[in-house]
Amino acid sequence: MKATLRTVRLTLAEPLRISRSTTTARDAVWLTIEHDGLHGHGEAVTSVYYGLDTGTLRQRLYVSGRDLSRFPDPESALREWPARGGKRDGQDDTRPPGVTAAVEAALLDLCGKRSGTPVFRLLGSESPRGTRSPGSAGSAGSAGSAGSAGSAESAGSSESAGSAPTARSAPSAPTAHTARTIGIVPAPHAAAQARALVAAGFALIKVKAGTPDPEDDLDRVRAIRSAAPGVRLLLDPNGAWTADRTRHLLPRYAELGVEAVEQPIAPGDPETLARLAERSPLPLIADEDVVNLEDVRRLAGRVHGVNVKLAKCGGPLAALRMAEVIAGSGTELMLGCLTASTLGLAPAVHLADRARWADLDGHLLLAHDPWTGIGGADGVVRASELPGLGVREKDAGAPGVRERGPQDVREQETRGTGGRP
Repeated sequence: MKATLRTVRLTLAEPLRISRSTTTARDAVWLTIEHDGLHGHGEAVTSVYYGLDTGTLRQRLYVSGRDLSRFPDPESALREWPARGGKRDGQDDTRPPGVTAAVEAALLDLCGKRSGTPVFRLLGSESPRGTRSPGSAGSAGSAGSAGSAGSAESAGSSESAGSAPTARSAPSAPTAHTARTIGIVPAPHAAAQARALVAAGFALIKVKAGTPDPEDDLDRVRAIRSAAPGVRLLLDPNGAWTADRTRHLLPRYAELGVEAVEQPIAPGDPETLARLAERSPLPLIADEDVVNLEDVRRLAGRVHGVNVKLAKCGGPLAALRMAEVIAGSGTELMLGCLTASTLGLAPAVHLADRARWADLDGHLLLAHDPWTGIGGADGVVRASELPGLGVREKDAGAPGVRERGPQDVREQETRGTGGRP
């Protein structure tokens, strides 16, 4: 197998302000794995919060691509490669989860193309169902001790050959209503955005919060609620509140009809988060406090939901393990994302039928999405029935996407030669 890397600049349609930062653009590194004339693709994006800059991503993906050349085919790599992290040959090969997720996505894409199977079937999709609606699974107050809280796009490649793992059944492609994020903006602007989103078909909006004056956030939510009285609302302070402020504000947001609140307090104190959930008038979803499987075990049954992002946990297989841990505990699954292209979002969309809440709008925040294949502009994301991830790259050189030239990052090809990028 041969791996190549490309780096592009993704520009947002407008700055996205959250409680701790404002994002206007980020780099994406695309990994392509080639075997027997077929290609699998994956994406990793930079993140200040997770400490991933472009150079780190490229170096780690370079090492991972070199490592894949040791396997005879993508199927064996998919089975064995995730366990190969750590120190090897005297060198540190610890992989950031975002890198693991990108490699796993590319391998799944390639295995699916080799077998003519969409990724959701390789992963064993949930039982066939219609479009997953927000809040369609379970009740708001079902989380253990926290019980007091209330057609696929025809995009992609047709290339398929060889053999790969097959799923036990042939369910329909997952679809789900996705949340669409409104950042920290003036209330009139938020109201205008909400009206436009509802007109486009969105049934769920996520509102960013966490400004120094909590009344600013309340005004924004009131404006959105007035502009779109029937829309479902999620609130995300990104850990900006104290525990006392959380206790004070949750009843006020419950009165405004907010469906759930993500990570109200700073990460690092899951016990306090669990105690807040126990007495909360609306569901609390852990996000920054759940990174790995042990974090999920710690909070299973003690919060109402966990936000699983593939770039945070390490890919679809890790996400499935997390879903297994919370199954039956009363804690429900939310699938989230970073701002990324359709290529970066697609693996999560193939899991979307497993989640109560889908927040898979990262590609919709871009000025131009360089890939296509999962929909979302009408408020519904759709996994493709095509082999692999079912996505394809649009024409190169489109506005809003700048491929990093030789002066930025040099094009690489990794063939297991041991050379450095």
